[in-house]
Amino acid sequence: MRIDVTSQALTEPGSPAMGLKLGPGTPWPLGATYDGRGVNFALFSANATRVDLCLFDARGDETTRITLPEYSDEVWHGYVPGLAPGQLYGYRVHGPYAPGDGHRFNSNKLLLDPYARGYSGPLVWDDSLFGYQIGTKRADLAKSKADSARFMPKCVVVGEGRDLVHDRPNRAWHETVIYEAHVKGMTARHPGVPKPLRGKFAGLAQPAIVDHLVKLGVTAIELLPVHAIANDHHLVDQGLKNYWGYNSIGFFAPAERYVSHGEDVDAFRTMVDTLHAAGIEVILDVVYNHTAEGNEFGPTLSFRGIDNATYYKLGENKRHYHDTSGCGNTLNVAHPRVLQLVMDSLRYWVEYCGVDGFRFDLASALARDHEDFEQSAAFLDAVGQDPGLRQTKLIAEPWDLGEDGYQVGNFPPSWAEWNDKWRDGLRSYWKGEMATLPALGRCISGSAEIYDHRGRKPWASVNFVTAHDGFTLTDLVSYDEKHNEANGEENRDGHSDNRSHNWGVEGPSDDPETLDLRDRVRRALIASLLFSHGTPMLNMGDELGRTQHGNNNAFCQDNETSWVQWEGLSDRDRAFHDFVRGAAALRAQLPLLRSPRFLHGEPVAPLIRNMTWFKPDGEEKQAEHWEDPVAKCIGVSFAGDGNILLLLFNADADPIDFVFPFFGKRHLHWRLLCDSANGLIRPEPVTIATGKATVPAHGLLLFERTDP
Repeated sequence: MRIDVTSQALTEPGSPAMGLKLGPGTPWPLGATYDGRGVNFALFSANATRVDLCLFDARGDETTRITLPEYSDEVWHGYVPGLAPGQLYGYRVHGPYAPGDGHRFNSNKLLLDPYARGYSGPLVWDDSLFGYQIGTKRADLAKSKADSARFMPKCVVVGEGRDLVHDRPNRAWHETVIYEAHVKGMTARHPGVPKPLRGKFAGLAQPAIVDHLVKLGVTAIELLPVHAIANDHHLVDQGLKNYWGYNSIGFFAPAERYVSHGEDVDAFRTMVDTLHAAGIEVILDVVYNHTAEGNEFGPTLSFRGIDNATYYKLGENKRHYHDTSGCGNTLNVAHPRVLQLVMDSLRYWVEYCGVDGFRFDLASALARDHEDFEQSAAFLDAVGQDPGLRQTKLIAEPWDLGEDGYQVGNFPPSWAEWNDKWRDGLRSYWKGEMATLPALGRCISGSAEIYDHRGRKPWASVNFVTAHDGFTLTDLVSYDEKHNEANGEENRDGHSDNRSHNWGVEGPSDDPETLDLRDRVRRALIASLLFSHGTPMLNMGDELGRTQHGNNNAFCQDNETSWVQWEGLSDRDRAFHDFVRGAAALRAQLPLLRSPRFLHGEPVAPLIRNMTWFKPDGEEKQAEHWEDPVAKCIGVSFAGDGNILLLLFNADADPIDFVFPFFGKRHLHWRLLCDSANGLIRPEPVTIATGKATVPAHGLLLFERTDP
């Protein structure tokens, strides 16, 4: 039945609110809000002519259709008494189907509420999901009359959950060590996670996982997207899945794949509470730059059918989309209502769910009010002034696919940024490439040439050797070329410029010399990461030798390729795990390795400066020495609070003697804290050196000044 008169009684048999009256409700808050007596429904659409609310039973059958009776401030709203949390619903939105004018309304399509806090049921790909008739010569200009409801997930009314118990860790940025992880990839094969909880938020909160992170020295876990996800049609046709999840269709609802049957967002909140109790912050990778609806030939699932001309950036020909995401569309966050959606989502995850930070996928796309990237874009200004986000960690992926999309270093002072220049520079140095000492110097000192302006600090540079997008650390030292055939795109996908090296043979090897060399290089890479100024980010499973067998774009591999293998580790991988833990512990114990400000060689004592670079002969490195293209060995000292650390790097294939520098006293004593080439952390018996040290090939040494 349809109810389309304000205050008309819902009396028809089968109505979930039998005998009660439909009220006008309020235009705020947006979404479905339960007040203990009923539910207020509010949906923004500036261009719709009517909005129908559809109610469904637990089987997914539509029981009631209600025309929302009020329209205020471009919000359609109504109040249905007697409804309760758990009620399933969706919308049908009426208006012109005129793609050339930017409008794609089609009331035959059931639509998801952008503000829904939960979805129930899978998205089942069918031609009826598309707003146009598939296979006609008129393409997307021919309106579809097929009903999509039976193939669509349903929105769920969600009530208020329990209060979170544990306080936020509120970790200072310069003390932060990030661990990028995937909910399923982290838990799918862990023997300490009960099988029903593997791949779920509850699995990530299990003691075995939390204990691993704590012992590793992790202070923040950065989760790949957990917002509601739609699997791409072409992947489903190939028997694949959007494993990473960069295909959001809702910004409040958690992905149903990560919650157990009958659970809602409280499963996520409980996970956050558990991690907070262990001192670990939670950062979400969020995708506000585009949605899963794709280009004009994509499905009509939510935003497109609610108000296409408002939610998306359109081209000069409004039939087409302005796409800077590479995913078919770009969300129009310059529009006040779309910006409100994003800001409300951010506040919801922070204030209600306890999240500590966000990593914004393709963040440059969010800062284009018009064509160009703008530091004063509406989104950046809104985030910067919002008191609810003041203590929230903000991380940009500082690029998109639009013109001048590469914006590393150009985000506001309160933001950190993924620094791919750091990644490429460090990889090139340890690969042994010529003329890479300047790149190493920039890496170790926090990329001051990029970030030392407007009061920004070294932590603004999120340093990483590997991330989800690319080779794992083991693969970085095992493959010269990508091997992505399993993705079904004939190895065309994924980056080709990986700056990787297989050190003798492509892929797996049982040659001890090759394996020894690979181990040396991956220890050098991870030690450089943890001993550099800036914010280090570890990639899930790298500490355990995780391999994707050369696949550097495993976005669709929801299988053993992507999951962490916790059991059956080799002796080499166990030793590497211990080395990573030890290096992270050194970073935590030695404040000079995580300076909260940029160092520029300012004096801290007679003849001692807070940072100084040295040549192997112990003499201070001058500007002209940086230009030596064949030099691969260098040293740097960090000094302060009465202590001096000395880092010695050697990417050469041969060991090099390094004379200890003169700090006002020729015969200082130095205690060895780390020898990456030999996998040693605080070796016993204590190693004390004077005069000079031999830096092993492909190795890094860390010394601390000590009294004799």
